[in-house]
Amino acid sequence: MSKATGMYFFLAYAFSWCAYVPLALQGQGLLSGVPAWLHLAAGYGPLLAAFLVTAWTRSGAGVRELLSRMTRWRIGWGWLAVAAFSPAALFGAVVLVMRLLTGTWQAAGGFGQVAEWPGLNWLTGWLAWILISGLGEETGWRGFALPRLQARYSAHDASFILGLLWAGWHAPAFFYNYELSLFSVLAFVVGIVAGSMLLTWLYNSTGGSLLATILWHGGYNATVAGSEGVVAAALTAAVILAFILIVRRYGPETLSPRPKQVLKD
Repeated sequence: MSKATGMYFFLAYAFSWCAYVPLALQGQGLLSGVPAWLHLAAGYGPLLAAFLVTAWTRSGAGVRELLSRMTRWRIGWGWLAVAAFSPAALFGAVVLVMRLLTGTWQAAGGFGQVAEWPGLNWLTGWLAWILISGLGEETGWRGFALPRLQARYSAHDASFILGLLWAGWHAPAFFYNYELSLFSVLAFVVGIVAGSMLLTWLYNSTGGSLLATILWHGGYNATVAGSEGVVAAALTAAVILAFILIVRRYGPETLSPRPKQVLKD
C-alpha cells in the first residue's frame, strides 16, 4: 500500500469517526445530546479524504480527473440500468416473496427509509441515500482507494483488502446502531467484503464510472437501511451469491469483462 493510500485511509477513518465515536459513546451512556444526523454526516469522511489526498498527490489535474469519473455517465444504458435499478428490483422480488408467504405488503414499507431523517418518503429517501452513502463513500472507496490497490494487487485481492478496511470503518456503529454480537459482526464483514467485490465488478466493467457505483451503493442502502431483518438478510445473501458468480465467471484478476482500472501515485 502506497504512502498516499495509507494517508487516505487514515483520514477517511479520522473524519468519519469524529462523528461516529460521539454517537458510540452516547449509545453506551457516556455522552448525551449528540444529534442523530451525525451518523449521516460521517458518510462524507471518505469523500473529503479522497479530495484532500488527491489534491496533495496529483494537484488540480488529479482533482479534475476524480470529478470526471464521478460524472462518467456514458457507460451504456444497460450498465446505467444495472447501477440505478438493480437493488430496487431485487428488493421488489424479495417483497413479492414475502407477500406470498405472509399475505401482506408490510415489507415494502422499508424502502427509502432514513431513520435520522424521518420526514422523507420512499423517493426522496432513495435520493438521500444516493447523495449520502453513495456519493460520500464511493468517492473515496472506489474513487480513490480501489484503483490504487488494483495497481498493486489483483481485483479480487484489492477488493478483499478494501472490504476489510471498509468494514472496519463502520466499527463504532456497532455500539449504537447495529447489533453487537459475534454473529452479526461476522455477517456484516462477509456482506461488506462481498459488496466490495460486486462494486469492483461494476466499477471495472464500466471503465471506472464512479457514477455507477454511487447509484448502486445508494440504491442498496435504500433497500436495507429500513427493512425487516429477513428482507435485509435476503438482500445480503443475494450480494454474496453475486460475488461468487462474478469470481467464477471473470476470475480474480479483473472481476469483470474489461481490464481493471488502476491509478499510480
